[in-house]
Amino acid sequence: MPRSASSYQQSFTTPEEDDEDYVPSPRTSVLTPASPLNLRRLHSALASDIDLRSRLPSRLFMDEHSSLLAHPDGSSKNYMSEPNTGRPRFSRRQSTTGSFRLPKNHSRTSSWGYRLASALGSERRRNESILAESKASIFTDERVWYDQFTSTDWVHDSIADAFRVRDLRSRKDLRGRIYAWLDGVQGWILVAIIGFITAFIAYFADVTETSIFDIKQGYCEGNWYFSKRKCCFGEKRCSSWRSWGEVMSFTGMEKELLDLFAYVLFVVLFSVCACCLTLTTKTEIPSTFSLSTLDENLGADRHKGVGENGNKGAVSLAQNEPKPSTMIYYPAAGSGVAEVKVILSGFVIHGYLGVKTLVIKTLALILSVASGLSLGKEGPYVHIATCVGNIACRFFPKYNLNDGKRREILSASAASGVGVAFGAPIGGVLFSLEEVSYKLLLPAEDIVPDILLLHTTLTLKFLNPYGTGKIVIFEVRYLTDWRFFEMFFFILLGILGGATGALFIKASRIWAQTFRHIPAIKRWPVLEVVLVALITGFVSFWNRYTKLAVTELLFELASPCVLGDDSRLCPKNGDQVLAIVRYLCVAFVIKSVLTTITFGIKVPAGIYVPSMVVGGLLGRIVGHLVQYFVFTYPDAAIFSSCARDGPLETCVTPGVYALVAAGATMCGVTRLSVTLAVILFELTGSLDHVLPFSLSVLVAKWTADALEPLSIYDLLTDMNSYPFLDNKIRPIFNAELGEITPRVRSLRIIDISNSPLLPAPVLRRKLEHLHDAGELDGGLPVVRHGVLIGLIPAPDLEFALDKLDNEDQSLCLMATNISWHDPDEASDQGHDPTDFTPYIDPAPIALDIHSPMDLVFQCFTKLGLRYVCVLRDGQYAGLVHKKAFVRYIKELEVAGET
Repeated sequence: MPRSASSYQQSFTTPEEDDEDYVPSPRTSVLTPASPLNLRRLHSALASDIDLRSRLPSRLFMDEHSSLLAHPDGSSKNYMSEPNTGRPRFSRRQSTTGSFRLPKNHSRTSSWGYRLASALGSERRRNESILAESKASIFTDERVWYDQFTSTDWVHDSIADAFRVRDLRSRKDLRGRIYAWLDGVQGWILVAIIGFITAFIAYFADVTETSIFDIKQGYCEGNWYFSKRKCCFGEKRCSSWRSWGEVMSFTGMEKELLDLFAYVLFVVLFSVCACCLTLTTKTEIPSTFSLSTLDENLGADRHKGVGENGNKGAVSLAQNEPKPSTMIYYPAAGSGVAEVKVILSGFVIHGYLGVKTLVIKTLALILSVASGLSLGKEGPYVHIATCVGNIACRFFPKYNLNDGKRREILSASAASGVGVAFGAPIGGVLFSLEEVSYKLLLPAEDIVPDILLLHTTLTLKFLNPYGTGKIVIFEVRYLTDWRFFEMFFFILLGILGGATGALFIKASRIWAQTFRHIPAIKRWPVLEVVLVALITGFVSFWNRYTKLAVTELLFELASPCVLGDDSRLCPKNGDQVLAIVRYLCVAFVIKSVLTTITFGIKVPAGIYVPSMVVGGLLGRIVGHLVQYFVFTYPDAAIFSSCARDGPLETCVTPGVYALVAAGATMCGVTRLSVTLAVILFELTGSLDHVLPFSLSVLVAKWTADALEPLSIYDLLTDMNSYPFLDNKIRPIFNAELGEITPRVRSLRIIDISNSPLLPAPVLRRKLEHLHDAGELDGGLPVVRHGVLIGLIPAPDLEFALDKLDNEDQSLCLMATNISWHDPDEASDQGHDPTDFTPYIDPAPIALDIHSPMDLVFQCFTKLGLRYVCVLRDGQYAGLVHKKAFVRYIKELEVAGET
């Protein structure tokens, strides 16, 4: 016998008014409520009866400022989370074929169920204030659509692409073959465009930066835009180059002071201009849970919330805990490599790869490098190239509508950034695989980075940015081979380079957590830039090797001495070696300090070449000391293979030591290994020195890992609380999945045991509960009698609720096996916004509660899942989100350190 209307309404409201543990209702005690189901013909709808191809979402053109979801009429709204892209089963704009529809003469707007909901409306109106607060979350004054990281569901993106390919191959006519051919050629056209644009941007940045770098010291008469090297090419005494003291006709001390003043002035001017441009990309995010920042700030405040289970560091907020203040970040600041890694791992940072970021970062990078600060442009090139790849993907639906496919192109774009930075295409491909790529490419896909690097390299070769006809930033050739006794010193350089890199990470963190915590520095980032620029200008002016551009300095340190070379680094005899060593030691200390305090300021800045410069100075010092020992003790047995007569470099080449130490130090900072060895090989073109390069990099990595387990970018990811799950590590687990599974609560599930109809306000409260917990990309499992029958993602539920005309009075269908009409009537159905079944995933991935944690780790890293449902004896037992699993991994790391 059907229950009364009041008991029917109570079946919806009672379980949702509290947050007690959920107890599933037994099958034998369920009474079917009076509902529209009893008045209609019911039909079973299997998944095979649904045309999944019609469920693919229809997307509008989007840029970095577009809302994630839009109404069918084209009007956009701001949402808090990213929609599930490319889902074959969960369409937001359904077709009329094979979907669950109400007949036109059975519209639920005037149905018995609607009249019942209207009659019982007074029961819901007592929750009016709660609903008003819940509903207000969709407006822009409360939240914005980029409020929080949302994760990419790799599995559903892969399924969507599989359906797209199946549709293309199912057409056997001529038009279908043409479409299939055009789909296949999209990737080739896309990588050609990305390669050309990336190479052109690199050419523009290199030429512009080189032209204005030397303006701090003077200008070239007749060609003011020429650099000093180009102005005085081949001349020992250059009459065309005039310093600012000579322009003012000063002499002696007055000329020196004026040159110093002009040098410091231009350093500060260029630095401030770069900082001001960077600050124009300021982005404010009213965060609902604790994130620190989104740029390279090692001094970011780390927040620890309290989760539902009382765990510190959890994503969710306690009820009485104040919400964090608005988060502010600058996409154009820093190198962007850490953020690119996070994006490629499957998390979304909207606006970080947009047009504005690309333009501002390119212009600000030119000014920051030209200022003479101890920074490089190689790291930002990775970010810039990834921006180019992201923007270019918007013009190709195959990649624009599928986040998984898009990230394949972004990974290849990051490789092209390293390729144009060092002129090392092979090193760029290895960088993509070793550093930024999250998912290993299939054999048919790993050619994409190679083809993209081919286009980039050819374009760069044609543009010839360095005027040498070469694509590398510099090229050195060593005429003599290394001696066996030098192997000991190469290992020593590996130890010193790895230790230097690890100490740089620790020093950068200490500096950021002390100096950058000063209130004035935190409030006005430009103040820190001015102070660093002043220190750099005054200190660097007096030493030639601190005043040179980092790329030019690294080239001079790595170059061998040839007969007749007048370089200061080429001693004529042993007595001059110690003087050179003292001069280089001063430069080494200055460069180390300046690089430490410069890293993390609000300008585009890379760390690759500056770290190599510090290592190059260290290696050159060691090389000259070995030269001195050979000169002082020529009869020593260890030097028996060296010729007694001839120049000093006939036995020991300090340039080799400089390049070996440069690679070792960069390895200590970034923990790149194979990539570095290949880049050094491409810079020298010498197979003879591959062994010293590889050995020193290997030793440096061992040393750095022993002193500081995290690389500079891993440390940034950890300090800034990025939800990054590193797939290159293998944690040691001694637990099962049940230990991190939260208990089941009524607000965390959708129970349709009593009826497949649920009031929309109840679903809105459940959605708001997820949002308050920070799970903007979470999901609500749909259970019947404790059995998991589906899952509706939070972004899809939010979209479906916002499409309702009268949310307060609507009843929503949440069953996956109920149809309101005959299959023959499907073609005549209009869209029913209260039918939520198309948004439900009928087959969510689930694991048993006793599954080993290693299996969970593999599911999240290899499959790229967003969440995993947990079952106990076939009954639903909870849901584990990827962010919760990341938090668990971090807690394991902290416990291991203590």
